[in-house]
Amino acid sequence: MLSSVLRHAGSARPYATSLPLALEEVAVPEPRAGEVLVKIERASLCHSDLSVIDGSRVRPLPMALGHEAAGTIAAVGNGVADVRVGDRVVLIFVPGCGDCRACDHGRPALCHRGAVSNASGDLLHGDAVLRTAAGDRLNHHLGVSAFSEYAVVARESVVVIDDDVPFDVAAMFGCAALTGIGAVLNTARLGEGESVIVFGLGAVGLMAVMAAAQVAGATVIAIDPLPEKRALALRCGAHVAGTPDQAAALVAEHAGDGIDVAIEAVGSSRVMEACLGLLTRGGALVSVGLPHPDQTITVQALQFAGVGKRLLGSYMGDSVPARDIPLYLRMWQDGTLPVELLHTDTRPLVEINEGLDALAEGRVVRRLFSMG
Repeated sequence: MLSSVLRHAGSARPYATSLPLALEEVAVPEPRAGEVLVKIERASLCHSDLSVIDGSRVRPLPMALGHEAAGTIAAVGNGVADVRVGDRVVLIFVPGCGDCRACDHGRPALCHRGAVSNASGDLLHGDAVLRTAAGDRLNHHLGVSAFSEYAVVARESVVVIDDDVPFDVAAMFGCAALTGIGAVLNTARLGEGESVIVFGLGAVGLMAVMAAAQVAGATVIAIDPLPEKRALALRCGAHVAGTPDQAAALVAEHAGDGIDVAIEAVGSSRVMEACLGLLTRGGALVSVGLPHPDQTITVQALQFAGVGKRLLGSYMGDSVPARDIPLYLRMWQDGTLPVELLHTDTRPLVEINEGLDALAEGRVVRRLFSMG
């Protein structure tokens, strides 16, 4: 099978010239006990992929990249009885083990064992199974490695979906939907009549806009420097959209003495600091973006105990994928989550490096890749 392999981080842009990802021939692995083989139908580019390529998210290399995808079960390993060959699935980038402290507390997105296997490039139930044509080990990306024709993953890394959900839609539910929608509904728990501002209108931020727009009486403000992204946010349900320089004025106009919830989907410590300054008493900043590890924030400590502001981290939207993906897909089927608006286009996998440039430059929201 062909797989997009990253061997060195930190390649210079444009990526269409430096070619950080190479399509390599990789042996199709057999699923072991507790694993499944998935034929990848669609995989989409996410800023988390860019973070590995530019070196701001350090992962063991060489690595078969990609973590957001949908596909069809092609084979199952021993002990897997609840999914069958032919089932359509969304892939999940944190496999919840079901036994650790986080899983016991209903927070599989923070699974301890899943985090360890993801960091090492292995799978939940054993060492990495990907091998080059020469027999050398390839690390798995977040237990998925979706920029490939096939992927062997833990059973816990898939959620079965209805047959009538198009793969171009389904693929966006494994990361962008869980992260953005979950940040609003699970982490912030946005209440009726509350106000929310979303900084950063990539796929995650726009998913957050859509979710917030479903909360009765909520006021939704969307912020991004790119006019195309702001226009799309209005189509996704935002009441008003503006540039970062306009954020404070928009909050004053539409939320009075401060915003109830700020969603930071940029990955910038400076934006996080700005968000804290926009909160009302008792307001919450939800950190969703992935800043570079060297970034820090400096805030007045009294903002927390003094006026009750909250800083909430949100990884994978604090989601329970087996619960939330079917729920969010029903919302899409009902027409309340227009996720298809985020699908920019679908291209062949051979164009993966050009796609990295398009995403880094803000020219696409979700570019998907077909494996055929």
